[in-house]
Amino acid sequence: MSITPELYEFIVKVVEDKVRDIRVAREEFEKLTSAVRELAEAQRLTEGRVGKLEEAVMSLAEAQARTEARVDRLEAALGRLAEAQRRTEERLNELAEAQKRTEDRLAELEKAMTKLAEAQKRTEERINELAEAQRKTEEALAQLSRAVGALSDTLGFGLEDLARTLLPSWLKEELNVSVRELTRAFFETREGLVEVNLYGEGEREGARVIVLGEASSKIRAGDVRRFLHKVSLVKPLLPPGVEHLYVMFGYYIHPSALEVAEQVHLVASYMGPTKVFRGRSGREGRERPSK
Repeated sequence: MSITPELYEFIVKVVEDKVRDIRVAREEFEKLTSAVRELAEAQRLTEGRVGKLEEAVMSLAEAQARTEARVDRLEAALGRLAEAQRRTEERLNELAEAQKRTEDRLAELEKAMTKLAEAQKRTEERINELAEAQRKTEEALAQLSRAVGALSDTLGFGLEDLARTLLPSWLKEELNVSVRELTRAFFETREGLVEVNLYGEGEREGARVIVLGEASSKIRAGDVRRFLHKVSLVKPLLPPGVEHLYVMFGYYIHPSALEVAEQVHLVASYMGPTKVFRGRSGREGRERPSK
């Protein structure tokens, strides 16, 4: 069979079309392959990113859990803080009330201090008045003391003069001792100069007697003891082998003096009996005369 030019052209055209179609299909295939490769690479990259994203999500979840735990702790701390704040406010209210009471007491104390200051002022004025009165009293006492001292000296010498007048006759009547006179005498003893304001020399039944006496307005136990001490100092200075008599003369003799005056003759201007009461028995003691 012969191919006509028309058939030949037609075949050539068909072949050319097919070749052209095949070329186009290959190019498309290559493009598709390239796109698949790109898609696979993109998928791989996406999977890597997804993996990283999953890791990030897990990290974020863990962080969220930690955050929630911290939030829980913060809520608990806030609860405690709120309770502490409540207690603090209550304490502040109590302190405010106490402060108010303190201020009220301070106000009362200020009033009391004011009154006390006024009283102190009056007291100081009174003290000043008393000080002035005391000063005047001291001046009066000083004057009185001087007057009493002068009177004491006067009475002392007057009592000694009375003793010098009365004792010689008493010594003669009571003790059969004759004394010409009683004078004042001084003795140099181991304790210094000692004064005996009634000293006399006499005799009894031909024997020499020395009289040592003391004049005191009120004769008490202490006066007797002091006189005996004076006698103990003077006695060694007296002539040996001579009888000694000890006499105290006064206006008044206290019962206590009678208890310690065994060696001393006590003579008072009033020589009546003395009544002495003993202890708590309620029993009246016997009357005893002055020596």
